[in-house]
Amino acid sequence: MIIIAILASLAVIVALCWLLFTLAVFALPLFAGVTLGLWAYGTGAGVLGGVLVGSVAAAATFGLFQLLLRFVRPAWLKLLVLLVFVGPSIIAGYHATFGIMQLTMPSETWRVVFATMGAIAVGIVAFLRLTMMAPPGPADQGAVRTS
Repeated sequence: MIIIAILASLAVIVALCWLLFTLAVFALPLFAGVTLGLWAYGTGAGVLGGVLVGSVAAAATFGLFQLLLRFVRPAWLKLLVLLVFVGPSIIAGYHATFGIMQLTMPSETWRVVFATMGAIAVGIVAFLRLTMMAPPGPADQGAVRTS
């Protein structure tokens, strides 16, 4: 019975880590949606109005990201857009890892060390996933013209 509990705990930890890495890409749109949804609710829009405003804000934020990646030409500007979207993912990864480490590690110093490593890992994964979302450049971008 204890082996089943240990295996179930490991399965839950793996599932939560997968969820963290998958959803880290959407940290900025989620933050924008929640912020504007709470603002709309606070101004009297009600629960349904807050959810609608938050959903539209999250979708618009992600759509803006897609448009910027598609139409911005300089590589340094694309990198800046990617870093703006990766920043909240790094913060979310730090706090998620710190929360998990708080349950298992008594030393504050080691919690911060592992949380920093988790933040770096989540940031790298989010950066790579967002980079894969970027549309490819023109087909003749690196070609040399001979005529």
